[in-house]
Amino acid sequence: MRGRTRWLARSLFVLMCLICLLTGVSSPVALMLGILLALLLGNPFLQLTQAATGILLKLSVVGLGFGMSIHQAVAASQDGFLLTVISIASTLGLGALLALRMGINRHAGQLIASGTAICGGSAIAAVAPVIKASHRDMSVALGVVFILNSIALLVFPVVGNWLLMTQEQFGLWAAIAIHDTSSVVGASVSYGEEALAIATTVKLGRALWIIPLSLLLAVVSGGSLRRISIPWFIGLFIVAMLINSFVPAVQGISADIVEWSKRGLVLTLFLIGSTMTRDLLTSVGLRPMLYGFSLWMVIALVSLGLILSNF
Repeated sequence: MRGRTRWLARSLFVLMCLICLLTGVSSPVALMLGILLALLLGNPFLQLTQAATGILLKLSVVGLGFGMSIHQAVAASQDGFLLTVISIASTLGLGALLALRMGINRHAGQLIASGTAICGGSAIAAVAPVIKASHRDMSVALGVVFILNSIALLVFPVVGNWLLMTQEQFGLWAAIAIHDTSSVVGASVSYGEEALAIATTVKLGRALWIIPLSLLLAVVSGGSLRRISIPWFIGLFIVAMLINSFVPAVQGISADIVEWSKRGLVLTLFLIGSTMTRDLLTSVGLRPMLYGFSLWMVIALVSLGLILSNF
């Protein structure tokens, strides 16, 4: 039976990957397919999935750059800059206070707050070696952020439509209040092209704050400056926008590149969902989960209020 289950899981995994590449499969559906597969049968290619997810996400994000102009990106970055600075500073400050109040492990609290403030798993992966966090702390932080990301991807478009948010408002809100780039893009792609452009640009600009945050934490915690990582794919995203803006020959195929990038993103979300194993869910713990959820709710609600008030 165990052999049959493994064969069935492998067959369904490959089939679902192919289905996710078809036009019409949405990001939330792909995520839920992955989660169901992981919980019911397990992921038969877990290590390969974890390695492929990051690469596919980065390639998909770079490909989306071929659908945007540099002028559009500059305007979106200017609109979201002040809100980004305020949200990052307030999230990190509130995170430090809440961690002390709730008795959260210092490193785990720093990782969860960093992931909430900037860009989810990417920030956690960048900050962890700088502050010399343990594997356990990193696993807990990634688990918290992963679960909240999944909820955000499903809930944010519903809330946006219920509140009749404009494309610009939703794009800003998604970029500020959703942790990972994958879920930011996944939520905004279903809301509209303008929301997608704004959310992607603001989120990638936000991701650059990994560098100053890592420097700050290295100084405060006595960590290693040599372990600071730079999100190189953001540079390639900017290059893609420049090519699309100033090289007319590329504009004829840019729509195809963007469409395949969106398909790649959908597949990425399926792969992310397929890593939500029972072990991951049970390893998080109630207190870190409440800490991450409380911090996320504050930033989501406050940023929503500021955006709706045309701050």
